[in-house]
Amino acid sequence: MEMRRFLGGLCFLALLRLGGAAEAVVGVAGVDGRRAIAATDEDFVCATMDWWPPDKCDYGTCSWGLASLLNLDLSNKILLNAIRAFSPLKLRLGGSLQDKLVYGTGDGGGPCAPFVKNTSEMFGFTQGCLPLHRWDELNAFFQKSGARIVFGLNALNGRVPLPDGSMGGPWDYTNAASLIRYTASKGYKIHGWELGNELSGSGVGTKVGADQYAADVIALKSLVDTIYQGNPSKPLVLAPGGFFDAGWFTEVIVKTRPNLLNVVTHHIYNLGPGVDTHLIEKILNPSYLDGMVSTFSNLQGILKSAGTSAVAWVGESGGAYNSGRHLVTDSFVLSFWFLDQLGMSAKYDTKSYCRQSLIGGNYGLLNKETFQPNPDYYSALLWHRLMGTKVLSATFNGTNMIRAYAHCAKDSPGITLLLINLSGNTTSQVSVTSEGAHANTVKKHSRKTRHLAAGSMREEYHLTAKDGSLQSQVMLLNGRALVADENGEIPRLEPVKVDAAQPIAVAPYSIVFAHIHNFPAPACS
Repeated sequence: MEMRRFLGGLCFLALLRLGGAAEAVVGVAGVDGRRAIAATDEDFVCATMDWWPPDKCDYGTCSWGLASLLNLDLSNKILLNAIRAFSPLKLRLGGSLQDKLVYGTGDGGGPCAPFVKNTSEMFGFTQGCLPLHRWDELNAFFQKSGARIVFGLNALNGRVPLPDGSMGGPWDYTNAASLIRYTASKGYKIHGWELGNELSGSGVGTKVGADQYAADVIALKSLVDTIYQGNPSKPLVLAPGGFFDAGWFTEVIVKTRPNLLNVVTHHIYNLGPGVDTHLIEKILNPSYLDGMVSTFSNLQGILKSAGTSAVAWVGESGGAYNSGRHLVTDSFVLSFWFLDQLGMSAKYDTKSYCRQSLIGGNYGLLNKETFQPNPDYYSALLWHRLMGTKVLSATFNGTNMIRAYAHCAKDSPGITLLLINLSGNTTSQVSVTSEGAHANTVKKHSRKTRHLAAGSMREEYHLTAKDGSLQSQVMLLNGRALVADENGEIPRLEPVKVDAAQPIAVAPYSIVFAHIHNFPAPACS
């Protein structure tokens, strides 16, 4: 079996070297291993789970099925194994309906009724309820799977509508407090409590002013401090779970400094609506991808200048909003966008990145009917296993269609280099060099370059689409299809070994993770 796998790997590499009919170009990836430019959390990759009922539809398509936290089949083997494979996977529970969700803790008076479709209501549904028996089931499953849980609380509770369409008055946290108390009393481990969903800036559906929001965050912090007093694993307080608005975010950050807010969460759907027919063009356009740099950079600037201990997470990001688009946001092509987002956000000191969604909609990491992982699941898992917490500066010289990111390798010597080829007709032969710009000298643009010594090996993970179709829902790793087996086991992710002195062949429309053991990187030692 091992010999067959080895020969298969050799054949795959030979095909890459030949490059088919693709034009070959030469490029240089320079990695500065002297110091880390940023750092992520160990569990950087995170996924979301949502509350949408089966009759949530967008553009005439109902893509949620039984993927809600209220009705998901928690006994599915693939679901359990898919989460366990990360050990741990951080899960953020929330979404549009979280602010219309009440918790069946007995303090509300009425029955614990489900969401009901009503087009005259915000987001098209009435208020819904989380029964405590379902919360118990979910927590039993989370404990079994080893997931780390962030729970989004109902931040609209008790507020009154204002003439401008926003919501005024303080958050009524009575119902949230009873859920938090119940959760703590049962010993359920919660990594963080997050206040609200998409109420920042101009909001989605409605909004809350920054001054009031800051006061509500402080109330939540006080609540968490009181309930978890003396508990060594006190949950984080996160907010606002909305779209970045510089003025609004600045006010909340300043009013909660230095340590009343642990994590500032923002959402990203930069590809536009799921109905957009140009999504693939956007994903493969380097200039379009670069449009997100300003958001990551601006938020970091605000955090640094505010004198706060709060850090930034992307709390929800599915590429295209309104549930995404079938055969785009659940297919191979989105991995170009997704891995680029992970690489770019990490460079700007983002500590965690939550993908919408683990399951449900047209952007799930898992297929909602079969639970089979979609391509982005494997992209996320490879990132989690190969990319360490220390982020290194990486440049690429050759073509703007190659995106390059580097981290210290995870739990292993050397570095991991991620190369993303957005071109469909060019194979890039990439040499990897150790480089360092001489800052503050006359030669500040000169580079100290050292090629890697021959004789050592590196491990490569080449990701391509089945049958060469960008819209395939099956990803190939080194030419082998990645599919969970009949027992629900996630396949092994095995590299091919290559002489480290050889260039890395990055085929058209492919993604490569290269683990280079002997790369000179003092930052990683």
